[in-house]
Amino acid sequence: MLAIVVTLLLQPPAASVPVQTDSDEYTRYELLEPSSASFRILYEVTATTPGATFYFNPIRKGSTATNEAVFDRMSGQALRFEVVDGTVAKAGGVAGAPADTQFIKVHLPRPVPPDGEVRLLIDKTYRDPASYSVEGDRIVFSRSLGITRNAVVLPAGYELVSCNVPAQVLSEPDGRVKVSFVHTSAQPLPVLVKGRKLP
Repeated sequence: MLAIVVTLLLQPPAASVPVQTDSDEYTRYELLEPSSASFRILYEVTATTPGATFYFNPIRKGSTATNEAVFDRMSGQALRFEVVDGTVAKAGGVAGAPADTQFIKVHLPRPVPPDGEVRLLIDKTYRDPASYSVEGDRIVFSRSLGITRNAVVLPAGYELVSCNVPAQVLSEPDGRVKVSFVHTSAQPLPVLVKGRKLP
């Protein structure tokens, strides 16, 4: 027993994993055919944790994710990833990751250098009837958004009826309407965008 205790005391402490950090996030929500209750998410983020070889991106509860892909923005290279639970994400440095939440675990193309970064593009499609639905002749996108820069793109052939936050409204080259907005509060921003089909 004494030998076991001495052995344990002599072992070096396990290295702690640094908390995952990131910056410069941007999310583009492309609303798909309304009856599908689905939207494509193009999420850009910069991984900034020095030495990190993985990046974890949460899959929001209540959403069913499909068509995932991840790319290195510097080279355009497709990156390897897998879907893991919150236990794995927490062990990998995601502070407070709930065990019952799924995460996309991205294998970074190179370790994040000191005072450097790795820019990523995460492409996924969510089916989420609570966030995207049809009400009469209107389509409704209602979602609480936590990052600073976002855009919502209406389906082809739809016009913007209302948006509950100050926004810039632009026409995409293919004719779709894009609603862009910025918020700087530390609290998530409840966004409500409504559109209708053009005659």
